[in-house]
Amino acid sequence: MKKVYFLSDAHLGSRAIRHQRTQERRLVNFLDAIKHNASAIYLMGDMFDFWFEYRTVVPKGYTRFLGKLSELTDSGIEVHYFVGNHDLWMGDYLERECGVTLHREPEVVEIGDRVFYLAHGDGLGTEERGFLLLRKIFHNRICQHLFAALHPRWGMTFGLEWAKRSRLKREDGKEPPYQGEEKEELVRFAKGYLQTHPEINAFVFGHRHIELHLRIAASTDLFILGDWIGEYTYAVFDGETMYLENFVEGETIP
Repeated sequence: MKKVYFLSDAHLGSRAIRHQRTQERRLVNFLDAIKHNASAIYLMGDMFDFWFEYRTVVPKGYTRFLGKLSELTDSGIEVHYFVGNHDLWMGDYLERECGVTLHREPEVVEIGDRVFYLAHGDGLGTEERGFLLLRKIFHNRICQHLFAALHPRWGMTFGLEWAKRSRLKREDGKEPPYQGEEKEELVRFAKGYLQTHPEINAFVFGHRHIELHLRIAASTDLFILGDWIGEYTYAVFDGETMYLENFVEGETIP
């Protein structure tokens, strides 16, 4: 079988990232490099730093990335997009214009003879009340309709500045390093879920911006995909083995 690729967290358009155009081109170059080997590509959320889709207006920019998605789907490659906590306000634009399959909730899917649990990862395993409350507000339909009443000039500026401040308040703008199996929320969630769903062979998450491959049971692995800001990491499933890789500009991807 052809390969299946997983990546997440490019945060395109982030006002906290200085090399925005270079970053987008690197992402597009990667997608171009894998298109001959890929049967499907899973974008596991937060590919945009802030995306709010109005009824007749979508965010400015990202033309190279969106064009590449359209090229991939036009050629018959499946492109799946799991919304994250920065781009959960998607409508149907990527589906209609780019041919992307949009997923708003975690899903269990079969790829080849393996069973995957796929999700961006935000809200899973966390007990932080502030984050859960904010997430509930962001997902609330009434709050979304109220925000949509703002002119895009103000709404997009507010969203991008909010995302920028959120990133810059972290040390060096980076997520904290791996916390260990007992403290890492996504690991705790996966182990708990596995107790009632032992058929899962792989959990695949974004969100945390760390690169992690962890065996959590005899036939189950957990993957956290890193990011496309500084790590440029992705996962590959070749039909038998799942593994993490780093994309180096100019290298040939087998």
